[in-house]
Amino acid sequence: MLTQTIAETTPFLGTEVAAEYDSAKVVILPIPFEATTTYRRGCENGPAAILDASHQVEYYDEELEQELWTVGIYTHQPIADTRQVPPVTSEAMLAATEETVRQLINDNKFVIGLGGEHSITTGIVEAYRKANPDEPFTVVQIDAHGDLRHEYEGSIHNHACIMRRVLDMGLPTVQIGIRSICKEEAELIKEKQLTVFRAREIAMQPDWIERAVVSIPTSKVFFTIDLDGIDPTLIPGVGTPEPGGLNWYTLTTFLKQVFETHDVIGCDVMELAPITDSVVSEFTAAKLVYKLIGYQALAKGWL
Repeated sequence: MLTQTIAETTPFLGTEVAAEYDSAKVVILPIPFEATTTYRRGCENGPAAILDASHQVEYYDEELEQELWTVGIYTHQPIADTRQVPPVTSEAMLAATEETVRQLINDNKFVIGLGGEHSITTGIVEAYRKANPDEPFTVVQIDAHGDLRHEYEGSIHNHACIMRRVLDMGLPTVQIGIRSICKEEAELIKEKQLTVFRAREIAMQPDWIERAVVSIPTSKVFFTIDLDGIDPTLIPGVGTPEPGGLNWYTLTTFLKQVFETHDVIGCDVMELAPITDSVVSEFTAAKLVYKLIGYQALAKGWL
């Protein structure tokens, strides 16, 4: 297993409310891996920035009207850190990620992965697929980009290929907030009749959330959230920003409805690339992680 050797990680929300592993229902898994980013670099620093910013998040959630930390949140030591020497390869990262997540699943933990680049999701999803081979689930992607290229810049494990790898696993997908695709991806969407809710359609169709929730073909769901799916006016600290993304309440309303109607088995939040002298991106990401915990806790009756 590849673990961080640079420094101890800080717990999500802080040491005062951090749970022991055995009693925790939720495990935050930092994966500070970056190897294939193609525009603005820095997402290997994303997990640490989110964890640091989480110390400023109020324990009390005004929407859910209670403190959420009581469910038990454990922060795992980072794995597959590309700041190590020698650098971690994509193949080593995927193996370490799958191994670690499989262990957490076996221990009945609700896993929230923190990236790092989006290619990490392949290892997380593969762990869930192998852990429950007879229980299909849908990967619901929040993202600006289709991420459906077969390969990019010589690698099938490029961050631009993650949803193609999910399709290769035979899993259904629903894509939300998409507003940037290449010709290859556009043709694949038509050929495979993939379910895609584009950002411009979301902006003009008030009933999109109801239609998106109904379109999910399985009772179980895995959420992969690339932070560039959110409008860059809210989260500018991403590697490949695109105008016209989801706003905060649109996103959280959709997430909450899926948690209420489906069995969400796990989540990841990817591609935060912190900006010097600004904390808005990491704080918003940390609050989003807390929302995911709250929606799952409410759905599962943990509170």
